[in-house]
Amino acid sequence: MGKKNGIQWKKLLWQYTLFTIGSVIYAAAVALFLDPNELAPGGVVGISVILNRLTGLPTGTLMLCINIPLLLAGVWKLGLRFLLSTIYVTFFSSFVVNLLTPYGPLTEDLLLGAFFGAVVLAVGIALVFRAGATTGGTDILVRLLKLRYKHIETGKLFFCTDLVVVICSMVVFRNVNTGLYALLSIMVFAIVFDVVLYGSDTAKMVYVVSEKEERIARRIMDELEIGVTYVHGQGAYTEKEKRVILCAAKKQLFPKVKEIVKEEDPQAFLIVSSASDIYGEGFKDHFAEEF
Repeated sequence: MGKKNGIQWKKLLWQYTLFTIGSVIYAAAVALFLDPNELAPGGVVGISVILNRLTGLPTGTLMLCINIPLLLAGVWKLGLRFLLSTIYVTFFSSFVVNLLTPYGPLTEDLLLGAFFGAVVLAVGIALVFRAGATTGGTDILVRLLKLRYKHIETGKLFFCTDLVVVICSMVVFRNVNTGLYALLSIMVFAIVFDVVLYGSDTAKMVYVVSEKEERIARRIMDELEIGVTYVHGQGAYTEKEKRVILCAAKKQLFPKVKEIVKEEDPQAFLIVSSASDIYGEGFKDHFAEEF
């Protein structure tokens, strides 16, 4: 029992370490790139940047105030444990935003601010998501939407919710250019966020139809340590029974799979498609939490 408790405490400590690192990265994106350049890239960050210019209240404080009702809504569907970790991330990131704001922007170039602000923001939020929480705000809304629409990638859900805020920023700031840079920012954010969150799990699903299926399968298993499955089929024209090779290879290994097939049978029929969700040994855990 004591050993089990020790493992749980270590897991919890690691989890909150990731929460802390992700929160600092997230806050740095807001305080050093986006907020000082009047870039409102959607969500609570964007709303807080807009309200900061209208009220003069600190952006970090506004982020916290807006998050409170959303946190209460989140506990209903996502549970108390989720809420506690998200409260920690929300309070800590808001505090760090206010702490870093006096240092001003790292760059006053709107293009650089929009691009690097989005990249840093995506990395911070993705780390928090992978650790099992959110940074509050529309992250909670996106998490709730993800429960309903599991087939839609998280970055795309962020893009849809953020677009509304960007349009509002154009109206409030009366500056189309700033709004367009903010729009660019959420596009970059959506791409980088999905790469950080899903990138290591993306792979190629490969079907190989060949007369030398045994040699190809053996080399793939021995040289690349990739599992191979035979799918039984039949040629429609020849009516001959065939064993079709099926395997899933991570992107970095796919060129080698292709090379093996080419070397063993240049006449092989190769079908390749992308796969973003693969569960089993070498890929995602069947019981891992969905983001």
